[in-house]
Amino acid sequence: MLKCSICIHDERTAKIDIIDGKPICRECQVYLKHPFDREKIRRELDELMKKVDRAIVAYSGGKDSVVALYLAKEVYKVPELEAVMIDHGLMAEEAIENARRMAEALGVPFKILRYDYSDIFREALLKAQSPCRACSKRTMEKLRKYALKNGYRYIITGHELPFGHKPYRLMSGGVIQIRLLSLMTECERFEILEKLPFEFPELPGYTTNCLVLGPALERYYKVHGHSFEHRRIAALVRYGLMDRERAEKLTSPPRVPEEQWEIVLKKLNLEGKIKR
Repeated sequence: MLKCSICIHDERTAKIDIIDGKPICRECQVYLKHPFDREKIRRELDELMKKVDRAIVAYSGGKDSVVALYLAKEVYKVPELEAVMIDHGLMAEEAIENARRMAEALGVPFKILRYDYSDIFREALLKAQSPCRACSKRTMEKLRKYALKNGYRYIITGHELPFGHKPYRLMSGGVIQIRLLSLMTECERFEILEKLPFEFPELPGYTTNCLVLGPALERYYKVHGHSFEHRRIAALVRYGLMDRERAEKLTSPPRVPEEQWEIVLKKLNLEGKIKR
């Protein structure tokens, strides 16, 4: 099986061509033709953050949103911040407490908005698909409405991949989403977390907060033979934000505890409806 010599894509997950004797996937070919100007992206981000006087942080309680909150408060010194968590009904309790503790440690007001995303999670598990895109889309819309209602112009998120070559995007209503971790390496993020009283919940998959991700990954892998996180993690390797060994580990089949499966299936009323 051909494997990309730059990222972690293989023939299961991307088209791969032999170029100058090396296998290179189509996504890496595009990147090689149109590489990021990393310094420009960072300068643009720094200039934008100088204008941010009040903002909400999309705060999941996971490691990346904690780093985003820290950067907004301690590095960019945003005068008025609010950490807003969307609890979709399957957030790990330890993640919620972790989020609360971290917000208190940083002196940032913490708010939880509770919604029921069971329709998204139920459909994804039944169809062996990823729930993440639909979940993220709904969450950003909830946060956008919250921002407009409360007079915020900026929503800061913990995404490490920029929007193409930009660290921000304009949402409807004039709200601006800022990906504060744009092109920040995983090592840089962990260095920040080591300085903070952050605790890592032991959950399968590339997550520190969501109970449904592990089961969704496990089911997807059994049906499709690879991880639905593969493309995103391949991009992290391509851009030098994560090493290959770590990426291979994160895209390997997850091992989800039976107890976690039971919690998820019970909450989604899927007991006896999914073959495992």
